[in-house]
Amino acid sequence: MTAYRHDKEYIQLKGMLAEMATTATGMVTNSIKSLVDRNEALAMQVIHDDELMDKLDVDIDEHCIKMLALFEPKAIDLRYIITATRIITDIERVGDHCVSICRDSLKLMEHPQLKPYIDIPKMSAIATGMIHDSLEAFFNSDTKLAYDVIKRDDELDNLNEQVTRELLTYTMEDVTKLHTVLALMNISRRLERIADHATNIAEMVYYMVEGKIIRHSYVELEEED
Repeated sequence: MTAYRHDKEYIQLKGMLAEMATTATGMVTNSIKSLVDRNEALAMQVIHDDELMDKLDVDIDEHCIKMLALFEPKAIDLRYIITATRIITDIERVGDHCVSICRDSLKLMEHPQLKPYIDIPKMSAIATGMIHDSLEAFFNSDTKLAYDVIKRDDELDNLNEQVTRELLTYTMEDVTKLHTVLALMNISRRLERIADHATNIAEMVYYMVEGKIIRHSYVELEEED
């Protein structure tokens, strides 16, 4: 950054973004922990944490508008603020997905556990790492780390498909398990969507640094590397 890199508004923006990212990763981790441990209190805590996410979303958006008016940034400085306003939308949606996961988890707690949870916690760990690294790439203007996040999305897609196929076999054996199967499939799908939001952030980091939109152009980017 150039014009405002040492200014208190810039430092404050980084702090708020870091808080929002930490809250998001914590919600992902705790939403799946509440599922695995059948912990109703933890699920309710995640749902409550979404209020903080919504507040940070609004506060950061207002802060970015203030910075645009105060600094009238150009080039990469302008792209930095624009990227920040778009990143918070994806992070806020991560929180929404976590709330949905917890609501499904609460329903699942009313019934016997269908199967051991192996792949879903694995998906959660990957998605959490992708969120963390996409924000790290943003803070450090690191396009290589951003691209690494983008490549990891395929692993989540594959796991989601694997979980879906496995769960469908349970409905074939016993149709009374359909509601439980659908809830678990929804949780798996939510984790896959969380990874998509991390990918969106990583793509925006590349735009911020290079001024190039890379959505739908992974092959071209890989060839450049």
